[in-house]
Amino acid sequence: MGELLFPNIIKLFKSFFLYFGMGKIIGVISLKGGVGKTSVVTALGDAIAGLGKKVLLVDGNFSAPNLGFHLKIFEPKLTLHDVLARKVNIEESIHSVGNFDVIPSSLFKSGEINPFLLRGKLKSLKKIYDAIIIDSSPSLGKETLAVMLASDGLIVVTTPDIPTLTTTLKAIKVARQRGANIDGLIINKVYNKKFELSLKDIEDAAEVPVMAVIPHDVHVLKSLSEFVPSTTHKPKSKGSGEYKKLAMTLTGEKPNQLKLKTFFRWINPTKQDVNREIFYERVFRG
Repeated sequence: MGELLFPNIIKLFKSFFLYFGMGKIIGVISLKGGVGKTSVVTALGDAIAGLGKKVLLVDGNFSAPNLGFHLKIFEPKLTLHDVLARKVNIEESIHSVGNFDVIPSSLFKSGEINPFLLRGKLKSLKKIYDAIIIDSSPSLGKETLAVMLASDGLIVVTTPDIPTLTTTLKAIKVARQRGANIDGLIINKVYNKKFELSLKDIEDAAEVPVMAVIPHDVHVLKSLSEFVPSTTHKPKSKGSGEYKKLAMTLTGEKPNQLKLKTFFRWINPTKQDVNREIFYERVFRG
């Protein structure tokens, strides 16, 4: 009895400190370019910050960074490259943008860096921030592996087509081999057409729950031209609503302060609504 109880107690304490004691590091990954991963990072970060949380976005795409370009940070003097090259402390590389902070990487700085130092460098910041979201490289290499190892949980971004799903499955397989915790999938750029893969097809293949479905929206491109997250540019869009619900779920808030069990009696919930409810109950009530 004691042998069974002790591991459960350890697991309980780990969950407590991970979700309540310190901020959570969320890695956002995809092994295929063009899925909108960086736009997802800025929108999700903005949505979490909108809940009154302290949020830090980190550009973990060291070879071709673009998080800063999404937020009008063009030539930062100090970047994550400087931190990983051991030239400055990580706090010196933080830039304030809107209602969250950003650590950009540099497109032009040269020199050897060790991506696997990322985990240790971010550890001290978990005491300062409620959520740290890392944008990863769209390729399988040291950069993506470093993000996987640095994260408490991963969000995998995909689009509803077979070529992207195949790379998504590879990302999930590698993450699991590395012992990473995968929180769920975000299906982005959804046209809601018959030629697209269904949520069931994607979940059955990936064996990972879909946590948010983001419709294709030209306003996302418009938000890029204005250097603001799509959730700020068009806060009442369907996509922004999905990000806000996901933000609440990941931080332990209850969407609209309304229990979905009661909600279910009156409407037919979406698959992602059900998955978010299951996540909330498992992590914050389990």
